[in-house]
Amino acid sequence: MTTGGKRTEDPIGAADTHVVVTDTGNAMAAVGAMAVTGYRGPAPGTDGIPAVPIWVSDTGDARAAEGGFANTGYIYQVSASHLTMVQQRAPREPASWPHQVGVLPCKAHSFQCRAESDRLRAVVANGGTAVLGQVLTGMGGVGKTQLAADYARTAWQHGSLDVLVWVTASARSSVVTGYAQAGVELCRADPDDPERAAQTFLAWLTPKAGATPCRWMIVLDDVADPNDLRDLWPQASPHGRILVTTRRRDAALAGDDRHLIHVGLFTEAQAVAYLVQSLSVCGRQEPVEQLTALARDLGFLPLALAQAAAYLIDTGLDCAAYRALLADRATNLADTAPDALPDDQAAPVSAAWSLSIDRADTLRPVALARPMLHLVAMLGPHGIPGSVLSSPPAVAYLAQHRTTGQEGTTESPGSASAQDAILVLRALHRLSLIEHVPQTPHQAVRAHQLIQRAVRDDLTREQHAQAARAAADALVSVWPGVPRDIRLDESLRASTAALNQCAEEALFYRNAHNVLFRIGRSLGETGQVTAARAYFEHLVETVTRHLGPDHPDTFAARGNQAQWQGQAGNAAGAVDAFRQLAEQMLQSIGADHPYTLTSRDHLATYQGEAGDAAGAVAVTEALLQDRLRVQGPDHPHTLMTRGALARWKSEAGNPGGAADALQRLLEEQLRLFGPDDPAALATRSALAHSRGLAGDPVRAADDMGQLLPHMLQVFGIDHPEFLAASYNLAHWRGEAGNPTGAVEAIEQLSERTLRVLGPDHPSTLIARGVLANWRGQSGDPAGAADDMEQLLERMLRVLGKDHPHTLTCRGNLAFMRSLAGDLHAAADALEELLADQLRIIGPNHPSTLTARNNLARWRGQAGDPASAVGALQLLLEDRIQGLGPDHPDLLITRHDLAVMQGLAGDPASAVAALELLLEDRIQGLGPDHPDPLTTRHDLAVMQGLAGNPTAAVRALAGLLKDEVRILGFDHPDTQTAQHSLEQWRRVAESRPL
Repeated sequence: MTTGGKRTEDPIGAADTHVVVTDTGNAMAAVGAMAVTGYRGPAPGTDGIPAVPIWVSDTGDARAAEGGFANTGYIYQVSASHLTMVQQRAPREPASWPHQVGVLPCKAHSFQCRAESDRLRAVVANGGTAVLGQVLTGMGGVGKTQLAADYARTAWQHGSLDVLVWVTASARSSVVTGYAQAGVELCRADPDDPERAAQTFLAWLTPKAGATPCRWMIVLDDVADPNDLRDLWPQASPHGRILVTTRRRDAALAGDDRHLIHVGLFTEAQAVAYLVQSLSVCGRQEPVEQLTALARDLGFLPLALAQAAAYLIDTGLDCAAYRALLADRATNLADTAPDALPDDQAAPVSAAWSLSIDRADTLRPVALARPMLHLVAMLGPHGIPGSVLSSPPAVAYLAQHRTTGQEGTTESPGSASAQDAILVLRALHRLSLIEHVPQTPHQAVRAHQLIQRAVRDDLTREQHAQAARAAADALVSVWPGVPRDIRLDESLRASTAALNQCAEEALFYRNAHNVLFRIGRSLGETGQVTAARAYFEHLVETVTRHLGPDHPDTFAARGNQAQWQGQAGNAAGAVDAFRQLAEQMLQSIGADHPYTLTSRDHLATYQGEAGDAAGAVAVTEALLQDRLRVQGPDHPHTLMTRGALARWKSEAGNPGGAADALQRLLEEQLRLFGPDDPAALATRSALAHSRGLAGDPVRAADDMGQLLPHMLQVFGIDHPEFLAASYNLAHWRGEAGNPTGAVEAIEQLSERTLRVLGPDHPSTLIARGVLANWRGQSGDPAGAADDMEQLLERMLRVLGKDHPHTLTCRGNLAFMRSLAGDLHAAADALEELLADQLRIIGPNHPSTLTARNNLARWRGQAGDPASAVGALQLLLEDRIQGLGPDHPDLLITRHDLAVMQGLAGDPASAVAALELLLEDRIQGLGPDHPDPLTTRHDLAVMQGLAGNPTAAVRALAGLLKDEVRILGFDHPDTQTAQHSLEQWRRVAESRPL
């Protein structure tokens, strides 16, 4: 034992003290120091060491060789059996600069340069180092650590740093330990007190007057909780930077001296380049289209791409096989990861977010994050409306599956609210498990598809089914009955499609969930009628496979398929489908089942749409009797059938009778349901329309004008029923003699329809056609023809060349060309249309017969009345056979045939035919209907051509008086009568025309 310094005795005095050192090694002490080697204990043969203190002072440096112990400080004895030594380490010299504390992660294979790297450097370039903090935030697996390491490594290699500190900051203790290590190495901090050493380091970072500036950077990687950094943020320095990577995006991470950078996914090009480079290392090549598809399947997530590339290399699978493995719903995400993870990754993709989910469940409202993620995992990744996840079915699911026993839980187990649902979405957003931005339309929620997959993989089969059905209930609960927002419907359809893809079996448990029907109806209601037809064709196959051909839901799917087949333009095909469906329902579920009755209702509808109004009347009359027997006279469906019967009677040529029937129906509806009932309002609109068709456009316009404010109050300004009624009002005002007013009204309606339904909705396209038609009738047929040509281009693209709306537009375009005076072009266009109508809707469809009538008339007006006579005579025979002698369309053909006979040189025969026609029209329609007035005009002209201009003048004078009374002086028909009267007066007075 060697000592340095002097030994002092106890002031009271004491016996000699014996200190025995055994098993000693070599020890050497400097001047003023003490060196001890081996073991110190009582002297052999003694009873112990006397209780006399020992002091060693004035110590200096000590150094021990191997096997020895060196001490500087003091040593004292406190009792006869205890000797206490207090050791003081020699102060360590601070590390010289440049100096690195901690180890940076290795650079990932096939590292991709990204925009976030440029943003990191741009902050420094634009603002200098005054911006102390930069925070890289984003979901797990996007490559935040690699971006931070690349940034730090580049700065270090370029010599722009004196001190670089890398800390894995997953807990506060880790941050303190990292800071403490830096304090020990850089500023002689005490290693035995980490908290104090950490604060010493933070104080050392603060610039000192006159000291050499230190250019430092601290990287805190993977901060799990912003509270872990409380009192650990360095003060702002003109020479220092701190870079944080975290999945969190709490407000606490932001500040005046911190810049948040959101790290997103790879772009498609980056993802494909990464796969190409990773596979090329081992000589693997894959088709670019397969690599692109794989990148999309993995959602461009860097972590998933790295593990997928490693799996492909390890197993030898090609991209197509790996994609099939991913798509297999029986395969867990964990089964697609390699056995050895690349790039020193800590966890496979399937477990990358488990800690974040656990932490989210501890945030307020506690114990709801996990069940909320169950719902999110079932729905579309690209935008779930927030209303779905805060709906009553969603809240009920959260309450039922709330995790109990969480520390700090104050809520009652099993309780939850809509506000809780919103708050838990915000908590999941703060942990980058979802994207939830309240300022976006419908507060859309987005989740990465692999997070959704990982959450689903952790569910049992029963848990999976419960979450799926709850998600389906939530979708149905918020789906608007009337589409007012196209984007909302698109989002709901996308989420439903995703739900169906991942949980089809749950949606067909015992029956087909209503959400499966809602998605198809939404397609049709928003104008995508062809897509709706295709969707229900697929649904029929699926529901038949799950539930069988005779299940009521199978019949419902077939009915929807037939309905949208008709809406897509194939009315005849819909008739056949509904006829077959009704026969099968009759045998399977009986004649009185509501589905059977509804199927017959649709059968009548599409018979009428296919041109067989008389057949629709017969089917509807039989259906009405059965509804009266089964459901009673006051059932809404019975009343609806009465309205349908009135409609088809009107289409069959009896609008006056239809108006009487609708008046009686309206009285019943008002008695049963009151004036605000939507069905009653629809009946009032149909009644006004029938009165207009029956020859009273003025009353039709007045009725619609009174009805519209009431409909606005009940439905709202953007409701389709209100928009349709507004168009009817404009139409009948135009028919009543104010086409210019009709144009002004329809222009405003078209803008609203465009805003509500979008540019490609069938109702929007029809509105454009109606507007163009009234522009033509108000005096600008050439401009109207131009508008219709543009409309036809869009209809061809949206609806197709064979759709009824497209065919109608072509016919209206030809009509506008005829009004503009180009009869040859109008006839040529109509001849092409007629060929398509014969192919698509057949020779007996009313639209085909009307086209034949117009073609013949325009050919005659263009200078070939003789051929027009022959064509009209053939048409007359066909119409008599199909429509009966009193149908209004038949009377139109009789009128045109008589006029063409007169123009062909036989005005006397024309006079006789028109006199008979006038009697029939007055008898069927009344003397004030526009059709008898038109016949009176042409009869007077034919009388003049037959050599009796005086009779023509007399007839036209009487006609003019009546039209002024009925239509008004400014009506186009009144103006035409006045012009004809002036012409024939000049003839009667032997003056030149």
